[in-house]
Order: sequence, then structure tokens, then C-alpha cells
Amino acid sequence: MREAVRNTKLTENCSRETIRSYVEREVIPQLTLKEKIGIMSGQITEEKLLYDLFEIVHYNFDPYPTGAVERLGIPNVRFVDGPRGVVAGSATCFPVSMARGATFDRELEEEIGKCIGAEIRAVGGNYYGGVCINLPRNPRWGRAQETYGEDSWHIGEMGASLTKGIQSQNVMACIKHFALNSIENARFTADVQIDKRTLHEVYLPHFKKCIEAGAASVMCAYNSVLGSFCSENKYLLHDTLRDRWGFEGFTLSDFLWALHEGRAVESVKAGMNIEMPCVAYYENELPAAVADGRVTEEEINESVGYILRTILYYETRKDPQVYTPDVIARPEHIAVAKRAAEEAAVLLKNEGGVLPLDPEKTGRILVLGKLGNAQNIGDHGSSMVHPYYAVSPLSGIMKRMPRALILYNDGTDLELAKKQAADVDAVVIVAGYVHSDEGEFLSSKVETEATAGGDRMTMRLHKRDTDIIEAVAGICPNTVVSLIGSSAILINEWEAKVPAILFSFYGGMEGGTVLAEILFGDVNPGGKLPYTVAYSEDDYPFFDPDCTQITYEYYHGYAKMDREKKEVLYPFGYGLSYTKFAFGKPEIQVFGDTAKFRFTVTNTGNRDGAEVAQLYVGCEGSAVERPVKTLRDFARVELKAGETKEVELSVAKKDMAYFSEEQDDFVTEDIGYTAYIGSCSRDPGMAAVPFRFA
Repeated sequence: MREAVRNTKLTENCSRETIRSYVEREVIPQLTLKEKIGIMSGQITEEKLLYDLFEIVHYNFDPYPTGAVERLGIPNVRFVDGPRGVVAGSATCFPVSMARGATFDRELEEEIGKCIGAEIRAVGGNYYGGVCINLPRNPRWGRAQETYGEDSWHIGEMGASLTKGIQSQNVMACIKHFALNSIENARFTADVQIDKRTLHEVYLPHFKKCIEAGAASVMCAYNSVLGSFCSENKYLLHDTLRDRWGFEGFTLSDFLWALHEGRAVESVKAGMNIEMPCVAYYENELPAAVADGRVTEEEINESVGYILRTILYYETRKDPQVYTPDVIARPEHIAVAKRAAEEAAVLLKNEGGVLPLDPEKTGRILVLGKLGNAQNIGDHGSSMVHPYYAVSPLSGIMKRMPRALILYNDGTDLELAKKQAADVDAVVIVAGYVHSDEGEFLSSKVETEATAGGDRMTMRLHKRDTDIIEAVAGICPNTVVSLIGSSAILINEWEAKVPAILFSFYGGMEGGTVLAEILFGDVNPGGKLPYTVAYSEDDYPFFDPDCTQITYEYYHGYAKMDREKKEVLYPFGYGLSYTKFAFGKPEIQVFGDTAKFRFTVTNTGNRDGAEVAQLYVGCEGSAVERPVKTLRDFARVELKAGETKEVELSVAKKDMAYFSEEQDDFVTEDIGYTAYIGSCSRDPGMAAVPFRFA
């Protein structure tokens, strides 16, 4: 049990009911109004936050605290941001969440959560603001890298896994940003219009799944929903979180600009428990509001109760390990980060088996592109991690091939690049984005170029990259393009001109090492696209980065492409391997309201590898329009060459319900369903199995 709570009457691993009783009967009655508001408020100044962001260029170097009550032994929230690792200190930098979404590996994501949770404890934190599960309805969203993909079910599964891992270290996990935050430039001004069915079926299920996994806290978004800021949106914070879902943790504001002057009472009444990270509107406005009856002290007590019950629960758990400083970026954690980069990389194209390159026959290598020699680990905003090293693609290749002649050309001299390409055994073009192309956006609030970023201007590569590709395509038969970025990049104008394409994402501190190991066959890529790569930007939902109002429709991603019968370049769930896999015929068993599908997956090639088996379900004769099919289960299967494993995927009837606006609830249907089982959402060999729930 933590030192801060040793002087209380609580014991190690005491029950939630014991903590509830203690807080309500012994703690809250002793608190002054000033102490209560302190518990509900971050304790740094706005000046310090802006200094951290733009002067020392290391935001959240130390955990950001709320108010503690030392005289009663009541600890506070000590906030550390994410999601690709611990922002405080110099921690392990994991691949971004979108890359980890491409692993389709729940167990690995939970392990990453354990590593991050341990490092948070080692820097003195007890709260992780890094379970980002917003749904990127359009890939141009600047912070798409912070979430897992375009599918709500998939996001929920991965977010729940991270939540479990984080909280296993007695760190409170925060899921964010609640809700409908998927336009970066307009995040402070956008008012999202949406119908209830779309809200509850598409944009909220992943939040609910993380809450069911035990998430301790929910952070509100900056934007408005149906005319009400999320920080004072009673329908989201009270009616949905508390009444509909039974959430018992606490809510917390997004930083600095989520609450609004003169509106502290509205935020408290709606269910916003903590204002972060600064002493601001709650402290300035609530005492007078209590005095004149605009908000009652009972309403303040309710917020304080949610906060203290949650903090004390985690502070009284027995720790699974000791959190000394050497926990931060320990070799075991870096190994997990490296494994995540290995599992994430998606092989999009491998014409003629160009990859893997033969290290014995590749004595001369040309690395091309500005990003080839860049330590490119992602956004420079609030998610920025500061590892003590990061491996660039060039450095990774040099380390893997110490005896090879390795040339580097940033692409500014294309004539030289052509000559070099004609005289090497392999060409590796590294193309894509950096933090200034996509990431967190602040310039609408603060005049600065420190973070730049924002929503993408386009879904295509920079001209500097396409010029390189066009210039050297066809010269060297062993030409590979490695793409770095957060989400879908449209490449159909040049895709046919190169034999091999690999999507590497922002791969974390070991990204360059892993790229080299994949190129030379030490690692077999097994990642699957967590988004759809279309042919045109017009194939995705309408996107306006400068909007003040926007409507979110029901369909996006692969569901939209299926409904509109759009051809896509690469479908959701797609990814190649250096080996081949075969699926056996599924056998179905229905147990009441659950259908289980058993089948075999065989590695028919001569290399070890991983396949991701995916279960999609479609409805027959529903009372409402439904997607052609929706993802409802998946499993990453590691197979040695020639090995066969049995896989079981399942779907519950409740998870095929639709939201009825008339009944204001989910409705299940006794109709026919079809299960589609395969290696991606448009697998031509996908098995189709009709079934009904008993």
C-alpha cells in the first residue's frame, strides 16, 4: 500500500465497498469546500503548462497533480500523458497506437500496457492519459496515429487490452477523448451533429468496451456535440456514462481549454469531475456558486466521491513489483517495443518475391528519401515521448549490413539518384510524413510553430517523395518503398511501378532496426491494415478541418466502401507475408445467444509467420439498414512453417443488436446472420457461414 494512505483506516487490497463507506462517512464530512475544489482541480499554472509546451519543449516532464489532502492521508491524481509511452522523463518509445492496431494482438497490447504502467509508477505518476480511442472517420485526422484504426470493435478490443495492462500496475487508465473528436484543426470549434443510432452503434461502443474492462477515468473532448460542449454535455457525461453504462470512475477535462469561463457550474452539474491541469474556473467560480445556491455542496460531494473512491482503490492495491528508476526504458521494455514494431509492419506488395532481400547477394544498397535518415517517431504534441535513442531507417540498415556499401541520397539530386540506383543491388525508398504533416494542433489557441501538425492537407505523398519514386522506378529490380505515417496514404498513381511496398508506421525507438530485419528476412511481416486504402479521397466521408459544424454519418471505412460497392486498393485487415496460409472449413456451434466458429489455419510455406483470422458478420432481413458485414472477432495466429492450429472465433447476439431511437436502447433480432471468415475484409477466399442464434 502506498505511503500516502498508510495513515488512513484502509487496509491493503480493501474492497470497493469499504472504500466507498470510508470516503462517504469519514473523509468527505471532514473536507472543507476549498479542499474539495482542490481535489477537483489540477494544481499547475497556465504559465507553467505553456512554458513546458513551448519553452523547455518537454511537456509533462513531471506528473501533473490535482490537489491532495495530506492532513487526512488523501493522495491525488498524478497525471502522465501518452499513448506511445510515458511522456514524462526519457521513457520507452513504443510504436504509435495505429501501428499497434495493425498487430491485431490483444495480448501484446496488454503487455505494452504493463510496461507503460510500470514506467509511470517509476516517474511518480499514478494516472495515464494515453488510452486514445477516438474513431478516425477520415484518415486525414491529424491525431489518427494515437488510435487503433477505423473499426469500432477493433478499437475497443485493443483499447480494453491496453487499459487492463496499465491498471495491472495500479495506475488509473484514462480513455479519451469523449466523444466524437476526430478533426484536429477544428477540435475547439466543431459542433458535431449526429443521430442517436450512429452515436451509440458507431462512435461510442469502443468507449463502453473499455469501461467494461474497468477503465478508471474518462477524459472529455474539446468539441461540442449537438450544440453542447463535451465538458458540460449532460447526455454524454451523465445520461450515457453514469445512467446507461454504470460508470463508477471519474471524469476529467481535456487540458486548459475544455472548460469555459462562467460555465463551471454547468460542467459540474453535467458530470465533469476534474478540471485539468490548472487552477482555473472551478477554483474561481465554484465557491460563489455554492454560496448563492447555483450549485449545491451535495453536487460537489458527488464529484469528490467519484474521484476519491477511484484514487483510494488503486492506492491501496498491492503492487506487483517495485518501481525503481531503472524500470524506465529497461531492456525488457525496449524488447516489447521492438516486438510491437515487428508485428505491426504491413507488407502491401511483394511482386515476384522481391522481399526478403538476400543478405549474401546484397552488397550495395541505396537508401533514398528525406525520411531515410530521420528519427521519425511521430507527433511532437502532447503524445511526444523522449527516448534516449531512436533508430533511423539508414542506421538500422547499416547496423544489419555492416559489410555492405550503403549509399544515402535525400532525393534532392534525382539525376544522381538514378545513377546510383543503376549501380546497386537494392534500393530502399523511405517516404511519408513527419510531425509537421500530421499531429496535435494548437495554433488556433497559441501563436506558435512548436508543434505545427494538425490535420493532413492531403492523403497523398509529398511531391518530393513521388518524384523520387517516379525517377528511380524500374531501374533496380529490387526496389522497395517503406511508407511512414499514421493512417491511409493513397498511392495508386505510382503503386504499380514498384515491386515491393511496406507500411512501417511510426515504429518507435526500434523502428529502423525492425525495418532492416524485415528487409533481410530476419522478421516475417504479419501486420494487417487497421484501415482501408481507397483510390480517391472522395471515397471517404466528407472532411472539413476548419468546420464549425459537421455531421457524422453512420457509414465510414470498409462499411462505407462495401455499401457503395467501391473498389479499394487495399482493404481493411489486409497484409501479406513471406509465407502462405490456408484456412480450413469452419464448423459452427451455437450455444444460446453465442455462435462459435472453429476452423484450422495452416502455414503452407517454408517460413515461420503470423496470420490474423478475422470474423465479420452480416444480417439477413433486419428491421433497419445494416452494414454488409462488420468485424466481430479476430485472432493473431503464430505458425511455424508447415504448422496447423485450430482457431475459435465467436459472436454474441447482443453484439449484433442495433440501437432503436424509438426505444432508446439496443434491440436484438431473431433473424438470419452470415459469418464471413478470412484474412481480410475482402478476402476472395472468405468462407460464408449462415447461422441463427438459438
